[in-house]
Amino acid sequence: MSAVFAPSTMITSTFAVRLRVRALGLAKVLFGTWLNGAITIICIALVGWLCWHAYVWAWRDAAFSGNSTQCRAAGGACWAFIRAKLAFTIYGVYPFEERWRAAIAMAIFAAMIGISFVPRFWHARLLAMWIVALALAFMLLRGGIAELEIVPMRNWSGMIVTIWLAVLSLAFSYPVGLALALGRTSELTLIRYLSIGWIETVRGVPLISILFVASIVFPLFMPEGLEVDNLVRAQVAFTAFGSAYLAEVFRAGLQAIPAGQYEAASALGLGYWRTMLLIVMPQALKLVIPPQVNTFIAIFKDTTLILVIGVFDFLGAIKAMLSDTDWLGFATEAYVFAAAIYFVICSGMSAYSKYLERELSPEKNR
Repeated sequence: MSAVFAPSTMITSTFAVRLRVRALGLAKVLFGTWLNGAITIICIALVGWLCWHAYVWAWRDAAFSGNSTQCRAAGGACWAFIRAKLAFTIYGVYPFEERWRAAIAMAIFAAMIGISFVPRFWHARLLAMWIVALALAFMLLRGGIAELEIVPMRNWSGMIVTIWLAVLSLAFSYPVGLALALGRTSELTLIRYLSIGWIETVRGVPLISILFVASIVFPLFMPEGLEVDNLVRAQVAFTAFGSAYLAEVFRAGLQAIPAGQYEAASALGLGYWRTMLLIVMPQALKLVIPPQVNTFIAIFKDTTLILVIGVFDFLGAIKAMLSDTDWLGFATEAYVFAAAIYFVICSGMSAYSKYLERELSPEKNR
């Protein structure tokens, strides 16, 4: 009987020893000297004070329902304000009677993003599914077909605009960034210098400047009488910005591939494009997953800048709802809510990046 439980007992005791060693090491770092101990106690007290006051404001004294008068009487956070304006943060000024179309379009986006997160769906048909999904979502949001009322893009706002802009920016920036990375590493002088010029020019200019250029200069290149909506101009700006940054990420991955991979592909008689598609690109893209996700997160957060050209995204809707005279004085709750939404989405992307690294690691696939 003792022989049966001996391995588990040994594992438990080993774990306990390691835990004790780590605890002693942590205690030595935090309380090794009187100065370290004093700093540790002060920091713990400060964190405890902040946590207590945050709890009192956000939960104990908070008002989760009622009107603005009841919220002020409660003395804590007014989450009733967020509850009353939640639909506005999602749909903005999109026509109330047509919001079901926006809800379906956002459900389509959510479904496609969920499918794209599963590696077994990564094949050519996924690209076709995305094209169909984007076309269907656009037709639902804009209307004009199947007796759906036309909703101009200038009336799109709230989370609808944030998701639309972020998804399309990433979808368009990815292939353009790959093309620029290949162009920058190309042996053709003209293509290489054109790619370098584009990448360095865009990376050397703030995104807000690119947005102004897209909003003011881009329509000048359009045929006379053709009006381009501000949201489309912003889409062009974000695609240019994202592709330039992704190009450098992809170039780092290409440079990390050993020269022997190229030589082996050449020995097998593979041409340039087959070498890139079958040998180099799968390895390069896997190596630079963290910086790719970092760029995705940056693009998603930077969508808030479109407010400067008159397009109201999620944060723009947050700012707009603060002007409601019935709910004045609750800006803190609004911005805490906005920060929580951005934190959840960005943390989700970061967590998926770590999961993808583990799933695609060579050690796991051996």
